[in-house]
Amino acid sequence: MAIDAPAEGRTETEQDTAAAGGAPASVWTALRPLALRIHFYAGLLVGPLLLIAALSGLLYALSFQAERIVYRQELRVPVGDQALPLSDQVKAAQDARPDGTVTAVWPGAEDDASTRVLMSAPGVDEGKSLAVFVDPYTAEIRGELPSYGSSGALPLRTWLDELHRDLRLGEFGRYYSELAASWLWVVALGGLLLWLGRRRRAKRDLLLPERGATGRRKTLSWHGSVGLWAVTGLVLLSATGLTWSRYAGENIGAVQDQLGGATPVVAAAIEGGSGGGGGHEGHEGHGGGGGAAHRGADVGIDHALKSARTAGVRGDRLAITLPTEGTGYVIKETDTTYPVHLDSVAVDPASGVVIDRLQFDDYPLLAKLTRYGIDAHMGVFLGLANQLALAALALSLILLIVWGYRMWWLRRPTKARTFSGGRPIPRGAWRRIPATALLPLTAATVFIGWFIPLLGVSLLVFLAFDLALGALARLRARGQAPDRGQA
Repeated sequence: MAIDAPAEGRTETEQDTAAAGGAPASVWTALRPLALRIHFYAGLLVGPLLLIAALSGLLYALSFQAERIVYRQELRVPVGDQALPLSDQVKAAQDARPDGTVTAVWPGAEDDASTRVLMSAPGVDEGKSLAVFVDPYTAEIRGELPSYGSSGALPLRTWLDELHRDLRLGEFGRYYSELAASWLWVVALGGLLLWLGRRRRAKRDLLLPERGATGRRKTLSWHGSVGLWAVTGLVLLSATGLTWSRYAGENIGAVQDQLGGATPVVAAAIEGGSGGGGGHEGHEGHGGGGGAAHRGADVGIDHALKSARTAGVRGDRLAITLPTEGTGYVIKETDTTYPVHLDSVAVDPASGVVIDRLQFDDYPLLAKLTRYGIDAHMGVFLGLANQLALAALALSLILLIVWGYRMWWLRRPTKARTFSGGRPIPRGAWRRIPATALLPLTAATVFIGWFIPLLGVSLLVFLAFDLALGALARLRARGQAPDRGQA
């Protein structure tokens, strides 16, 4: 969120001492230089990763509305008098793509929406499905597109999602997003503490840019006030983003399971077969339809849907997963817009009897909070308002980073000085921290570094970098010192 440095002419510690009238240093007075140093290095070195994440996140937030325009031919149909049975729509899709295997069906949620028939088909990348769009009134094929994720992202949004998640570099690229998410909350909260602890002429300057400020002070004023308004959203983005990360995500998932907060799944197994699955939802796949096709008696998709309706699944947004060998139909509500509708049932394909039912009200509290957080991060929890909020947060982060680098540039080394990271912030600040605060702070840092591994490793890199700069500064100082043998 920030790249800051001491105010002109004096270090931050000197400013605090002056503000206190020479009184003994408080814990915050001792902690401030250390917080400022970490904030500075994190902003300077992790800033480029955060900037990439913010830019790609901004584009992703806008992609929902862009999809409606780009894929209007596939998504929208003229409203007819009576929708055809789902079985007829599925057959039309099968006739159009006889090389595909139907895995799921998403009936249109609005009167002018097409039905998506999802297939596994040759040429479709792993983790994605081929979506055949069918006019529910005429069974006309409106088109076909690759579809990804539980939200049914189409190629435009999928491309931007992959750019945001891993720079489209696969597993290696995930390190970028995990590192950015690991540091975002640290930089945001550190910037908040620094901004709250800063001396200012009027209380208004805490919430709004300072009037009449110029130069670096004006930039800092905008940087701090905008950061104050955005900090809560940035911390939430960081926390929810870490749930998808490789290392921290595994630790978060393990803690969630230990606390009994794993997301439950409707039991769809029949006749000793196995079905269902768990894990974090969101960026990952469609969650079904990967097994061998069901053989034997089958009441059909229309009867299965009728049974689900009778059992209480009445939402407009549905995903119907077709039965595979050993599992039944799974009919899920997929309306993630608050208030959410995520009830689901499993139906025996042979008899049409509901064999299991799962209501969202029965989810553990932690699973509900995880669901809310992930959906909000993806921009689907509050619909358009959610997407606009994400875009505003991404834009705020972009501005904060730009302002931070501008402050550093305004304090950049001149021709009279060799290149450095800006005016040095006092080293050894940790020595002035009381032991009663230093020991808990050290323990918390070690624990957080272990729980969020990329944060811990990069923090060690920052420490090594800082020690190297200190050693270099001492060598230069010795080289510039006058020879004692000369008068």
